[in-house]
Amino acid sequence: MSSFDVIVIGAGAAGMMCAAQAAQRGRRVLLLDHGGKLGERIRISGGGRCNFTNRNVAAENYLSQNPHFCRSALTRFSQHDFIKMVERRCIPYHEREHGQLFCDDSAQDIIDMLKDACDAAGVQWAMPCTVRQVARIEGREGMRFSLATERGTFRCQSLVIASGGLAVPQIGASPFGYKLAEQFGLAVVPPKPALVPLALAPETLIPLKPLAGSSLDAATQCNGGSFRENMLLTHRGLSGPAILQISSYWQMQEYSAGKRQPIEIDLLPGINATAWLAEQRGSKARLSNLLAQHLPRRFAQEWCALFGWERPINELSKRDISAAAEALKGWVLMPSGTLGYAKAEVTLGGVDTNGLSSKSMEAKTVPGLYFIGEVVDVTGWLGGYNFQWAWSSGWVAGQFT
Repeated sequence: MSSFDVIVIGAGAAGMMCAAQAAQRGRRVLLLDHGGKLGERIRISGGGRCNFTNRNVAAENYLSQNPHFCRSALTRFSQHDFIKMVERRCIPYHEREHGQLFCDDSAQDIIDMLKDACDAAGVQWAMPCTVRQVARIEGREGMRFSLATERGTFRCQSLVIASGGLAVPQIGASPFGYKLAEQFGLAVVPPKPALVPLALAPETLIPLKPLAGSSLDAATQCNGGSFRENMLLTHRGLSGPAILQISSYWQMQEYSAGKRQPIEIDLLPGINATAWLAEQRGSKARLSNLLAQHLPRRFAQEWCALFGWERPINELSKRDISAAAEALKGWVLMPSGTLGYAKAEVTLGGVDTNGLSSKSMEAKTVPGLYFIGEVVDVTGWLGGYNFQWAWSSGWVAGQFT
């Protein structure tokens, strides 16, 4: 068969969800992907256990040029709906910090659940299959899409693009979806690596080398975002969940006309550093030893040496103590960039949501053309939010294709 009601390009999280939903409605569906391994992004996520959603999903957990766009899909197919799917399948799972849900055994459980749903509904597969050209043509039943592929030509009434973004290029990420959107006249918000470690310039990094390898609880903030999680200093810059989270907000600044601002790091979250240091004012202990009560000892020692605060605290001037308190609560660092798509969890930016219907994910100016998942300008926080966007947007499109 070369003619279908629906063709979905991209057999990942969003693509399989959409294909299964459309087929369950009685549509003839073809799901194709240029890769040979099914659901590879799912397979490698969460250390192989797939952080498949979060208990606390809301539109506020997503970044977009249109922050309200994701609300409709997330409401109509929520995290609770996906959890019910997992439970009906009897997939064992557990909850970690911040409401993150992971498979007990393997991410393969999620892949198998989605594949079986597709197979049960009669979805046909074409993998691996590279799409060489997409055109919109006039047929007996009106406008249709024609796909020239390495396996021949396929036609369909509804075409769904679930091709993902540019993150993790080592498993086949490509700009296919962005180029196709532009081919049909849709705007694309320039893609950027997101949830990604941040690099520091040599002049900033060299003095921090003694701190490399340090891991600590910290709160980061930038451009309206604020997160408290683990932070890691590396030989290239900054990493760890607190940094990955804030990296998306730091990257968002490039979309505005304003100048990029640095990130601020609170090394003593939940502690009034000014009051605490004032209480220690008469102590003969070194500041680094006092800080070791709350910070890793090696980090405290090297951090104090970095600023020249190595003497006992009772020998430090009021100005030094005030400066120390200020730096502890708002250590300012300006990244020089990111470590790129190879280290990024997801892609920021994508197909401009102003050109899509939030109800159906269909392009407003190209009837029958849909975009779902990471290829769209909707980027979630770390912690299962991006998978939930894949499930929600895929489910929604599956109801209309």
